[in-house]
Amino acid sequence: MSSHSAVHSTIVIERHLRASPARAFRAWADPASKQKWFACHDDWVSLAYSLDFRPGGKERNHVADSEGLLHAYDAHYLDVIENARIIYAYEMKLGEKRISASLATVTFEEGPAGTKMVFTEQVVFLDGYADDGLRLQGTEIALDHFQAFVERETSQVH
Repeated sequence: MSSHSAVHSTIVIERHLRASPARAFRAWADPASKQKWFACHDDWVSLAYSLDFRPGGKERNHVADSEGLLHAYDAHYLDVIENARIIYAYEMKLGEKRISASLATVTFEEGPAGTKMVFTEQVVFLDGYADDGLRLQGTEIALDHFQAFVERETSQVH
């Protein structure tokens, strides 16, 4: 007999970006851009990446950690409002075991010095998976990479 459980958590991360909402949004929407910043571990190996960024579209990011274990992220986009809002649902697997399912919302709001971006994730950790704050930590690292990517791109002279 297996044990089934569901432990819920909400993550909210706010960033103030020195970039326009359009630039921040494009960094999420463009597959080449997103693949550059969408990692929380620089030493992990990419196995598969794809992004179909539209309502009904899907995203896949499968990587192997330093010990060869598969970390599989598979998302489905529910709502996309250009330069304003992204809503998607995704599941995470370690190897073949599903460890979580999430609903994430990203909003972009123009401000005097750039963009206020708010990332909100409602996550359910499944069947005894002990996250111990790793999802928050990984998401913060990925959003740090995102902010550096967006701000670096806007500071370049073309």
